[in-house]
Amino acid sequence: MASIKRCKLNARRKHKSMEPIIINKETVISLLPMQECIPVMEKAFRSLASGKCVQPLRPLMWLPDKRGLLGMMPGYAGDIDVMGIKVISVFPGNKNFGYSSHQGMVLLFETQNGRPLCMADADEITAIRTPAASAVATNLLARKDAETVSILGSGIQAAGHIEAMLLVRKIKKIIVWSRNEANAKQLAEKVSDKNKTEVTVVKSPEEAVRNVDIICTLTASVQPVIKAEWVSKGTHINAVGSCTPHARELDTAIILKSKLFTDCYESIFNEAGDFIIPRNEGAIDNSHVKGEIGEILLGEKNGRTSDDDITVFKSLGLAVEDIFSVNHIYRKITKTMEP
Repeated sequence: MASIKRCKLNARRKHKSMEPIIINKETVISLLPMQECIPVMEKAFRSLASGKCVQPLRPLMWLPDKRGLLGMMPGYAGDIDVMGIKVISVFPGNKNFGYSSHQGMVLLFETQNGRPLCMADADEITAIRTPAASAVATNLLARKDAETVSILGSGIQAAGHIEAMLLVRKIKKIIVWSRNEANAKQLAEKVSDKNKTEVTVVKSPEEAVRNVDIICTLTASVQPVIKAEWVSKGTHINAVGSCTPHARELDTAIILKSKLFTDCYESIFNEAGDFIIPRNEGAIDNSHVKGEIGEILLGEKNGRTSDDDITVFKSLGLAVEDIFSVNHIYRKITKTMEP
Protein backbone atom coordinates (compact mmCIF):
# COMPACT_ATOMS: atom_id res chain seq x y z
CA MET A 1 0.00 0.00 0.00
CA ALA A 2 2.87 2.36 0.81
CA SER A 3 4.38 1.78 -2.63
CA ILE A 4 1.04 2.71 -4.27
CA LYS A 5 0.88 5.94 -2.26
CA ARG A 6 4.45 6.74 -3.31
CA CYS A 7 3.55 6.02 -6.94
CA LYS A 8 0.61 8.45 -6.77
CA LEU A 9 2.75 11.07 -5.02
CA ASN A 10 5.44 10.74 -7.65
CA ALA A 11 2.74 10.87 -10.32
CA ARG A 12 1.48 14.18 -8.98
CA ARG A 13 4.96 15.63 -9.00
CA LYS A 14 5.82 14.33 -12.46
CA HIS A 15 2.46 15.25 -13.94
CA LYS A 16 3.13 18.92 -13.19
CA SER A 17 6.38 18.78 -15.16
CA MET A 18 4.77 16.62 -17.87
CA GLU A 19 7.17 13.74 -17.24
CA PRO A 20 5.87 10.19 -17.70
CA ILE A 21 4.47 8.35 -14.69
CA ILE A 22 6.12 5.10 -13.60
CA ILE A 23 3.51 2.45 -12.71
CA ASN A 24 4.94 -0.44 -10.72
CA LYS A 25 3.64 -3.97 -10.14
CA GLU A 26 1.84 -3.15 -6.92
CA THR A 27 -0.01 -0.26 -8.52
CA VAL A 28 -1.07 -2.38 -11.49
CA ILE A 29 -2.49 -5.03 -9.15
CA SER A 30 -4.28 -2.42 -7.05
CA LEU A 31 -5.77 -0.36 -9.89
CA LEU A 32 -6.54 -3.11 -12.43
CA PRO A 33 -8.57 -5.74 -10.57
CA MET A 34 -9.87 -8.56 -12.74
CA GLN A 35 -13.51 -7.50 -12.41
CA GLU A 36 -12.58 -4.08 -13.85
CA CYS A 37 -10.27 -5.43 -16.53
CA ILE A 38 -12.94 -7.65 -18.11
CA PRO A 39 -15.10 -4.69 -19.29
CA VAL A 40 -11.91 -2.87 -20.32
CA MET A 41 -11.12 -5.83 -22.62
CA GLU A 42 -14.65 -5.68 -24.01
CA LYS A 43 -14.02 -2.04 -24.93
CA ALA A 44 -10.70 -2.96 -26.55
CA PHE A 45 -12.27 -5.74 -28.66
CA ARG A 46 -15.15 -3.51 -29.72
CA SER A 47 -12.75 -0.74 -30.68
CA LEU A 48 -10.58 -3.11 -32.72
CA ALA A 49 -13.54 -4.64 -34.57
CA SER A 50 -14.92 -1.14 -35.26
CA GLY A 51 -11.74 -0.17 -37.10
CA LYS A 52 -10.71 2.41 -34.50
CA CYS A 53 -7.40 0.72 -33.68
CA VAL A 54 -4.14 0.11 -35.50
CA GLN A 55 -2.84 -3.31 -34.52
CA PRO A 56 0.34 -4.33 -36.41
CA LEU A 57 1.86 -7.78 -36.13
CA ARG A 58 4.53 -8.02 -33.45
CA PRO A 59 8.19 -8.37 -34.46
CA LEU A 60 9.95 -11.10 -32.48
CA MET A 61 13.69 -11.33 -31.95
CA TRP A 62 14.78 -14.79 -30.87
CA LEU A 63 18.05 -15.36 -29.07
CA PRO A 64 20.41 -17.56 -31.13
CA ASP A 65 19.96 -20.54 -28.81
CA LYS A 66 16.14 -20.08 -28.71
CA ARG A 67 16.12 -19.80 -24.90
CA GLY A 68 13.94 -16.75 -25.15
CA LEU A 69 12.79 -13.87 -27.27
CA LEU A 70 12.12 -10.15 -27.23
CA GLY A 71 8.71 -9.13 -28.53
CA MET A 72 7.71 -5.63 -29.60
CA MET A 73 3.98 -4.94 -29.68
CA PRO A 74 2.90 -1.50 -30.95
CA GLY A 75 -0.67 -0.27 -31.27
CA TYR A 76 -2.96 2.74 -31.54
CA ALA A 77 -6.42 3.28 -30.04
CA GLY A 78 -8.20 6.14 -31.75
CA ASP A 79 -11.26 6.31 -29.53
CA ILE A 80 -9.15 6.95 -26.41
CA ASP A 81 -6.48 8.99 -28.25
CA VAL A 82 -3.46 6.98 -27.13
CA MET A 83 -0.78 4.88 -28.74
CA GLY A 84 1.74 2.62 -27.12
CA ILE A 85 4.07 -0.31 -27.26
CA LYS A 86 4.76 -3.29 -25.07
CA VAL A 87 8.34 -4.51 -25.09
CA ILE A 88 8.48 -7.89 -23.45
CA SER A 89 10.87 -10.80 -23.01
CA VAL A 90 9.56 -14.35 -23.02
CA PHE A 91 11.74 -16.98 -21.35
CA PRO A 92 9.72 -20.19 -20.76
CA GLY A 93 12.50 -21.69 -18.64
CA ASN A 94 12.26 -18.93 -16.06
CA LYS A 95 10.02 -21.06 -13.84
CA ASN A 96 13.20 -22.94 -12.89
CA PHE A 97 14.81 -19.73 -11.61
CA GLY A 98 11.91 -18.13 -9.79
CA TYR A 99 11.17 -15.48 -12.43
CA SER A 100 8.07 -14.91 -14.52
CA SER A 101 8.28 -16.16 -18.10
CA HIS A 102 7.02 -12.78 -19.38
CA GLN A 103 8.78 -9.58 -18.31
CA GLY A 104 8.83 -6.08 -19.75
CA MET A 105 7.24 -2.64 -19.87
CA VAL A 106 4.28 -0.96 -21.58
CA LEU A 107 4.83 2.62 -22.80
CA LEU A 108 1.79 4.84 -23.34
CA PHE A 109 1.76 8.06 -25.43
CA GLU A 110 -0.91 10.67 -26.15
CA THR A 111 -1.59 11.24 -29.84
CA GLN A 112 -1.88 15.02 -30.09
CA ASN A 113 1.81 15.75 -29.60
CA GLY A 114 3.24 12.26 -29.06
CA ARG A 115 4.03 12.98 -25.40
CA PRO A 116 4.87 9.92 -23.27
CA LEU A 117 2.30 9.53 -20.50
CA CYS A 118 3.45 6.56 -18.49
CA MET A 119 5.47 3.37 -18.31
CA ALA A 120 3.85 0.36 -16.66
CA ASP A 121 5.07 -3.05 -15.57
CA ALA A 122 4.14 -5.41 -18.41
CA ASP A 123 4.40 -8.61 -16.38
CA GLU A 124 1.39 -7.75 -14.22
CA ILE A 125 -0.53 -6.15 -17.09
CA THR A 126 -0.15 -9.39 -19.09
CA ALA A 127 -1.05 -11.50 -16.05
CA ILE A 128 -4.36 -9.67 -15.68
CA ARG A 129 -5.48 -8.66 -19.18
CA THR A 130 -4.88 -12.12 -20.72
CA PRO A 131 -7.35 -14.00 -18.48
CA ALA A 132 -9.69 -11.01 -18.66
CA ALA A 133 -9.73 -11.39 -22.46
CA SER A 134 -10.43 -15.12 -22.04
CA ALA A 135 -13.27 -14.22 -19.68
CA VAL A 136 -14.86 -12.01 -22.34
CA ALA A 137 -14.63 -14.87 -24.86
CA THR A 138 -15.91 -17.41 -22.33
CA ASN A 139 -18.89 -15.24 -21.46
CA LEU A 140 -19.78 -15.05 -25.16
CA LEU A 141 -19.01 -18.61 -26.20
CA ALA A 142 -19.34 -21.03 -23.27
CA ARG A 143 -22.68 -22.61 -22.43
CA LYS A 144 -24.60 -20.59 -19.88
CA ASP A 145 -24.82 -23.62 -17.59
CA ALA A 146 -21.07 -24.35 -17.70
CA GLU A 147 -19.88 -25.25 -14.20
CA THR A 148 -16.62 -27.20 -14.57
CA VAL A 149 -13.31 -25.80 -15.78
CA SER A 150 -10.04 -27.51 -16.63
CA ILE A 151 -6.76 -25.61 -16.26
CA LEU A 152 -3.74 -26.98 -18.12
CA GLY A 153 -0.63 -25.34 -16.73
CA SER A 154 0.28 -24.01 -13.29
CA GLY A 155 2.03 -20.71 -13.97
CA ILE A 156 0.84 -17.16 -13.38
CA GLN A 157 -1.79 -17.42 -16.12
CA ALA A 158 -3.35 -20.42 -14.40
CA ALA A 159 -4.24 -18.50 -11.26
CA GLY A 160 -5.49 -15.56 -13.31
CA HIS A 161 -7.69 -17.72 -15.51
CA ILE A 162 -9.27 -19.41 -12.53
CA GLU A 163 -10.15 -16.01 -11.08
CA ALA A 164 -11.51 -14.85 -14.44
CA MET A 165 -13.62 -17.97 -15.08
CA LEU A 166 -15.18 -17.67 -11.64
CA LEU A 167 -16.32 -14.16 -12.53
CA VAL A 168 -18.22 -15.15 -15.70
CA ARG A 169 -19.65 -18.57 -14.83
CA LYS A 170 -20.91 -20.32 -11.71
CA ILE A 171 -18.02 -22.75 -11.47
CA LYS A 172 -18.49 -25.65 -9.06
CA LYS A 173 -15.40 -27.69 -9.88
CA ILE A 174 -11.87 -26.84 -11.08
CA ILE A 175 -9.47 -29.47 -12.44
CA VAL A 176 -5.76 -28.69 -12.72
CA TRP A 177 -3.04 -30.51 -14.64
CA SER A 178 0.58 -29.49 -14.99
CA ARG A 179 3.85 -31.13 -15.92
CA ASN A 180 5.01 -29.82 -12.55
CA GLU A 181 2.70 -31.62 -10.17
CA ALA A 182 4.08 -29.84 -7.11
CA ASN A 183 3.19 -26.46 -8.65
CA ALA A 184 -0.26 -27.76 -9.55
CA LYS A 185 -0.87 -28.84 -5.96
CA GLN A 186 0.27 -25.47 -4.61
CA LEU A 187 -2.06 -23.70 -7.05
CA ALA A 188 -4.98 -25.96 -6.10
CA GLU A 189 -4.46 -25.37 -2.39
CA LYS A 190 -4.24 -21.61 -2.86
CA VAL A 191 -7.34 -21.44 -5.06
CA SER A 192 -9.36 -23.76 -2.84
CA ASP A 193 -8.57 -21.74 0.29
CA LYS A 194 -9.37 -18.43 -1.41
CA ASN A 195 -12.54 -19.35 -3.28
CA LYS A 196 -13.99 -22.28 -1.30
CA THR A 197 -14.33 -24.13 -4.61
CA GLU A 198 -13.48 -27.79 -5.21
CA VAL A 199 -10.09 -28.09 -6.93
CA THR A 200 -8.72 -31.44 -8.11
CA VAL A 201 -5.18 -32.10 -9.37
CA VAL A 202 -4.94 -34.88 -11.97
CA LYS A 203 -2.00 -36.71 -13.52
CA SER A 204 -2.77 -36.44 -17.24
CA PRO A 205 -4.21 -33.95 -19.73
CA GLU A 206 -6.77 -36.54 -20.82
CA GLU A 207 -8.05 -36.92 -17.27
CA ALA A 208 -8.17 -33.13 -16.97
CA VAL A 209 -10.31 -32.38 -20.02
CA ARG A 210 -12.76 -35.27 -20.30
CA ASN A 211 -16.35 -34.28 -19.52
CA VAL A 212 -15.63 -30.65 -18.59
CA ASP A 213 -17.42 -27.54 -19.81
CA ILE A 214 -14.50 -25.09 -20.17
CA ILE A 215 -10.85 -25.84 -20.95
CA CYS A 216 -8.02 -23.29 -20.62
CA THR A 217 -4.72 -24.36 -22.18
CA LEU A 218 -1.95 -22.26 -20.63
CA THR A 219 1.19 -24.23 -21.35
CA ALA A 220 4.52 -23.58 -23.04
CA SER A 221 4.13 -26.73 -25.14
CA VAL A 222 5.00 -26.71 -28.84
CA GLN A 223 3.07 -29.94 -29.44
CA PRO A 224 -0.66 -30.59 -28.83
CA VAL A 225 -1.44 -31.31 -25.20
CA ILE A 226 -5.03 -32.44 -25.78
CA LYS A 227 -6.70 -34.55 -28.47
CA ALA A 228 -10.07 -34.21 -30.12
CA GLU A 229 -11.40 -37.53 -28.82
CA TRP A 230 -11.00 -36.27 -25.25
CA VAL A 231 -13.17 -33.17 -25.80
CA SER A 232 -16.93 -33.47 -25.26
CA LYS A 233 -19.65 -31.79 -27.26
CA GLY A 234 -20.54 -28.38 -25.91
CA THR A 235 -17.07 -27.63 -24.54
CA HIS A 236 -15.52 -24.18 -24.80
CA ILE A 237 -11.71 -23.93 -25.09
CA ASN A 238 -9.52 -20.91 -24.39
CA ALA A 239 -6.27 -21.70 -26.25
CA VAL A 240 -3.80 -19.25 -24.76
CA GLY A 241 -0.34 -20.74 -24.32
CA SER A 242 1.11 -20.82 -27.83
CA CYS A 243 1.64 -17.68 -29.91
CA THR A 244 4.14 -18.61 -32.64
CA PRO A 245 3.58 -20.32 -36.02
CA HIS A 246 5.38 -23.55 -35.10
CA ALA A 247 3.84 -24.17 -31.65
CA ARG A 248 0.35 -25.38 -30.79
CA GLU A 249 -1.61 -26.83 -27.89
CA LEU A 250 -4.60 -28.19 -29.87
CA ASP A 251 -4.42 -30.93 -32.48
CA THR A 252 -5.78 -30.54 -36.01
CA ALA A 253 -8.85 -32.66 -35.27
CA ILE A 254 -9.97 -30.29 -32.50
CA ILE A 255 -9.68 -27.29 -34.81
CA LEU A 256 -11.61 -29.15 -37.52
CA LYS A 257 -14.55 -30.04 -35.27
CA SER A 258 -14.75 -26.65 -33.54
CA LYS A 259 -16.11 -23.20 -34.23
CA LEU A 260 -12.93 -21.13 -34.12
CA PHE A 261 -12.81 -17.51 -32.93
CA THR A 262 -9.93 -15.14 -32.24
CA ASP A 263 -8.97 -11.72 -30.98
CA CYS A 264 -7.59 -10.49 -34.33
CA TYR A 265 -7.72 -12.02 -37.83
CA GLU A 266 -4.27 -10.84 -38.89
CA SER A 267 -2.72 -12.28 -35.75
CA ILE A 268 -4.27 -15.73 -36.05
CA PHE A 269 -3.48 -15.96 -39.78
CA ASN A 270 0.20 -15.10 -39.21
CA GLU A 271 1.12 -16.09 -35.66
CA ALA A 272 -1.02 -18.93 -34.34
CA GLY A 273 0.38 -22.43 -34.80
CA ASP A 274 -2.94 -23.86 -33.58
CA PHE A 275 -4.42 -22.46 -36.82
CA ILE A 276 -1.41 -22.23 -39.18
CA ILE A 277 -0.32 -25.86 -38.85
CA PRO A 278 -3.75 -27.30 -39.80
CA ARG A 279 -3.92 -24.77 -42.65
CA ASN A 280 -0.49 -25.85 -43.90
CA GLU A 281 -1.70 -29.45 -43.77
CA GLY A 282 -4.55 -28.48 -46.09
CA ALA A 283 -7.16 -29.35 -43.47
CA ILE A 284 -8.65 -25.82 -43.29
CA ASP A 285 -8.40 -22.39 -44.86
CA ASN A 286 -8.85 -18.87 -43.50
CA SER A 287 -12.64 -19.15 -43.72
CA HIS A 288 -12.55 -21.64 -40.84
CA VAL A 289 -12.14 -18.70 -38.46
CA LYS A 290 -15.73 -17.71 -37.68
CA GLY A 291 -15.04 -14.27 -36.29
CA GLU A 292 -13.27 -11.93 -33.92
CA ILE A 293 -14.55 -11.57 -30.37
CA GLY A 294 -15.17 -7.88 -31.07
CA GLU A 295 -17.47 -8.77 -33.97
CA ILE A 296 -19.59 -10.90 -31.65
CA LEU A 297 -19.75 -8.06 -29.14
CA LEU A 298 -20.91 -5.72 -31.90
CA GLY A 299 -23.55 -8.21 -33.06
CA GLU A 300 -21.88 -8.61 -36.45
CA LYS A 301 -21.09 -12.32 -36.01
CA ASN A 302 -22.74 -15.18 -34.16
CA GLY A 303 -20.91 -17.13 -31.50
CA ARG A 304 -22.25 -20.39 -30.11
CA THR A 305 -25.47 -21.42 -31.87
CA SER A 306 -26.00 -24.82 -30.23
CA ASP A 307 -25.31 -26.46 -26.89
CA ASP A 308 -23.42 -29.13 -28.84
CA ASP A 309 -20.96 -26.69 -30.45
CA ILE A 310 -17.31 -27.00 -29.50
CA THR A 311 -16.03 -23.43 -29.47
CA VAL A 312 -12.40 -22.32 -29.42
CA PHE A 313 -11.06 -18.88 -28.61
CA LYS A 314 -7.53 -18.63 -29.97
CA SER A 315 -5.95 -15.89 -27.90
CA LEU A 316 -2.81 -14.24 -29.29
CA GLY A 317 -2.61 -11.28 -26.91
CA LEU A 318 -2.75 -7.85 -28.53
CA ALA A 319 -1.04 -4.52 -28.01
CA VAL A 320 -4.45 -2.84 -27.84
CA GLU A 321 -5.28 -4.99 -24.81
CA ASP A 322 -2.17 -3.64 -23.07
CA ILE A 323 -2.88 -0.08 -24.20
CA PHE A 324 -6.47 -0.10 -22.94
CA SER A 325 -5.35 -1.67 -19.65
CA VAL A 326 -2.58 0.85 -19.00
CA ASN A 327 -4.80 3.73 -20.07
CA HIS A 328 -7.39 2.57 -17.51
CA ILE A 329 -4.78 2.68 -14.76
CA TYR A 330 -3.32 5.99 -15.94
CA ARG A 331 -6.74 7.67 -15.95
CA LYS A 332 -7.43 6.42 -12.41
CA ILE A 333 -4.09 7.79 -11.18
CA THR A 334 -4.42 11.17 -12.89
CA LYS A 335 -8.01 11.54 -11.73
CA THR A 336 -6.70 11.64 -8.14
CA MET A 337 -4.55 14.64 -9.14
CA GLU A 338 -7.52 16.72 -10.16
CA PRO A 339 -8.39 19.59 -7.78
